[in-house]
Amino acid sequence: MKKKLYFIAAAVLGMINISNAQEQNPECITNLSIYVEHAKVKNYDAAYTPWKMVYDNCPALNYANFAYGEKILKDKIKKAAGAEKDGFIKDLLGLYDASSTHFPKKAKVAPTLIKIASLKRENKLATDTEIYDLLHKAFTEDKANFKSPKALYTYFSTLVDLHNAGSKDLQSVFDTYDDVTEKIESENKKMTSIITKLLPKEEEGTLTSKEKKRLKGATTNSKSYGKIAGSIDSKLGALANCENLIPLYEKNFEAKKNDIAWVKRAVGRMFAKECTDAPLFRKLFEAQLALEPSASAYMYGGLLKQKAGNKSGAIADFNKAVELEQDPYKKSNILYKIATIVRRSSKSSARNYAQKAINANSSNGKAYLLIANLYAGSANQCGTTPFEKRAIYWKAADMAAKAGRVDPSLSGRASQTAKSYRAKAPSKTDIFNSGMAGKTVTFKCWVGGSVKVPNL
Repeated sequence: MKKKLYFIAAAVLGMINISNAQEQNPECITNLSIYVEHAKVKNYDAAYTPWKMVYDNCPALNYANFAYGEKILKDKIKKAAGAEKDGFIKDLLGLYDASSTHFPKKAKVAPTLIKIASLKRENKLATDTEIYDLLHKAFTEDKANFKSPKALYTYFSTLVDLHNAGSKDLQSVFDTYDDVTEKIESENKKMTSIITKLLPKEEEGTLTSKEKKRLKGATTNSKSYGKIAGSIDSKLGALANCENLIPLYEKNFEAKKNDIAWVKRAVGRMFAKECTDAPLFRKLFEAQLALEPSASAYMYGGLLKQKAGNKSGAIADFNKAVELEQDPYKKSNILYKIATIVRRSSKSSARNYAQKAINANSSNGKAYLLIANLYAGSANQCGTTPFEKRAIYWKAADMAAKAGRVDPSLSGRASQTAKSYRAKAPSKTDIFNSGMAGKTVTFKCWVGGSVKVPNL
């Protein structure tokens, strides 16, 4: 039996580097193998005592002391109450701290601090300021590994609460909002990249079991980022309206006008909140153009020219913006924004820009949603009979549904939009009475194309 335990321990230890004293402690090695076997089958009560012996005496023996130790202590916390529960919580906090000391390469800064902040927050062991400070440290020191959607929301939400309480200024709220939303976009970009590669194989039915698991994980994570992005926007709420933005940016303009990062964010936020009629928007745009004649700067220039009635000048600036941007993902976003600008004057031009956005980045779900909205808004122009006019909603619904498939972060909004459009399309009774079941409706308006009427 003892020989068997040594073989198990050797397998657990693997190739890691440990101190000679711990490596040569037979009691630690024996207890390590015992608690690992119990923990593998989730018998955490039986695992606790041998784990405690190893953790107390040979903490650096194996990372299992921390990986399984976390699960063991969480189980103890769940089952305990009162002072006993408090003791286990204290032990778990200590374990998180020690993990970074003994295994810094495995216990990364951000995930570890997120766990500490979460445990303290759940058990009311820290103030909002302390929680924010922990998460701010995690985000600023190890942004690459700060991937938890829930923690991203807590980080921003706590900051807004502190601002509302008077302890954080509005500029810090906007700066953090930009940082967090950029992080969410970056992480979701990774997820949609995986989805874009695997969706065709799923449609062909050629996914391997490993690819199915990968696609499912990417879809789930993308949905989570989408929900958190919506929650963060809701938390920001009225703080980011023109009434707040304009005086804040006017106050800081002279001091910040040569800071390209600040200028770009200010212009971007005023554009997003439709504060583009304010004289400050032009000042900020001109400052950006002087500092960095980038794609986004020409896009904003096109917007201002369009508002002034200079249609040809606006188109020239829009095309210049597209020409300047080389990154396909950023180019897609630029094209999408241009589509939102021109939609009021020309639905067909808006669709063209939105389609170019999709061509640049096939996972740009927002562009699909925009096209769906353009179709739905053209019902009265796309048919001679009520049935033909309402048939456009099938085309709009299909486009909205596709937005959720290519970018699951938009799945909630996309599915709701598709459902709404399908409800406006001809009903089964309408199909029966019209005798159109299984037939094709061709659109002779700007939309073009056709849809096949569902069979009854």
